[in-house]
Amino acid sequence: MNYTSFWSHWAWPMATAVLGTLFTVLVFIQYIRRKQLHQLAWSIGLLFYAVAAYMEAYSEYTGTWIPGVYRVYIVLAASLVGFLGLGSLYLVCRKKLWGHLFFVYTLVMLGVFFYGTFTYPLVEENLVAGITVGGAGLGDSGTFPRICSLFLNIPGTLFLFGGAVYSIVIFAVKKTFKYRMWANVYIAAGTIVIAFAGSMARAGSSAGLYPAEMVGAALLLAGFLKAGTLAGKEGPGGQGEG
Repeated sequence: MNYTSFWSHWAWPMATAVLGTLFTVLVFIQYIRRKQLHQLAWSIGLLFYAVAAYMEAYSEYTGTWIPGVYRVYIVLAASLVGFLGLGSLYLVCRKKLWGHLFFVYTLVMLGVFFYGTFTYPLVEENLVAGITVGGAGLGDSGTFPRICSLFLNIPGTLFLFGGAVYSIVIFAVKKTFKYRMWANVYIAAGTIVIAFAGSMARAGSSAGLYPAEMVGAALLLAGFLKAGTLAGKEGPGGQGEG
């Protein structure tokens, strides 16, 4: 087994999928206990992450993409960050209205993206095994479904990373909520790792992508769980979240 085949082995995304499943259950248990909307949104995003990783593992194991599976994979992989960003928006905003509005926006864009992905003809020769195919199976970067994905990816990433940075600044000066600062450090670091690995893959360098996904997911989970340990309903400003 050479260097490239080792780092793109199906066991890596399978490990990420198993961890992602565990993460989803843990965060959803927090939601059941606390009924906080950010935990529900994060649970959905992590579930998408886990299912997409299972599909990556299947693709690597079989050496191919089933067209229908690939279409579902693209929808989940591109939209999961929208729900993770939604969770961060619910967490940092005192008024839930902003989260509700972005939730409606996310659902609308998800529906449009789903329609575009399942109606646009696939480029069969681009359906090679693994995540390295990215969105190439849907044609070049200017096709309708690939443009739609940006309307989920970009705002989701901005809210996820921006919310983490904002919270780091806010909680850094509050000793009582120091753990919330570290929670958001983990979230920001996980976002950077996943975004960087994904960018490298789209540029054609996929070595280490699967391990990076696993590390990034672990960092996100650490942040989500740590942020969810807050007693009561304190928001980033020490006031109510709602």
